[in-house]
Amino acid sequence: MSINTSDIAKLRAQTGAGMLDCKKALEETNGDFDKATDYLREKGITKAAKRAGKIATEGMVASYIHGGGKVGVLVEVNSETDFVAKNDMFKSLVNDIAVHIAASAPKYLSSEDVPVAEIEKERSVYRTQLEQENKPAEMIEKIVDGKIKKYYSEVCLLDQPFVKDEDKTIGQLLIEKTGEIGERISVRRFTRYELGEGMEKKEHNLAAEVAEQLS
Repeated sequence: MSINTSDIAKLRAQTGAGMLDCKKALEETNGDFDKATDYLREKGITKAAKRAGKIATEGMVASYIHGGGKVGVLVEVNSETDFVAKNDMFKSLVNDIAVHIAASAPKYLSSEDVPVAEIEKERSVYRTQLEQENKPAEMIEKIVDGKIKKYYSEVCLLDQPFVKDEDKTIGQLLIEKTGEIGERISVRRFTRYELGEGMEKKEHNLAAEVAEQLS
């Protein structure tokens, strides 16, 4: 069944859920609004949307050490109340996110945090590759947009597939848990350390500096 924009907008107005979530709900229920609304409620999306404007200032900072001390993670996950921050479900979620960060090594929290210069560089590289492959000019930008979306899924925590369930992203996991817990849950920041990370590059740069001084 074809789902049009007005149907999506109508469901969004009724539930407060995002456009993509509404589109998927209508597709999954063959355009039935009542079933689509139930679908969003079951997924926790409707409840999460209603709490999107809430301020989450409580929560916890958690640490995770992997590989006998070879990888370490610090992550701050926020909730609306201290009560929820002490909840076992919340603590388990925070640990899962820390484990995910250790495994997937995201560079940024969200796509909004990626420097514009970095994205433009990636776009330039992709365009050059496609031009060399003789792709039609009218297709290149669409393909580049798709590649940038994939790039976000590799470097941005919220866009990465969750390591324990790759059918959902970390962003979708947070929406789901917001619905289940009943409070807005968000990741504010994280840091990931890997033993020896960057040392090889620094040593190379130092060697280059020494070589330049001796020439």
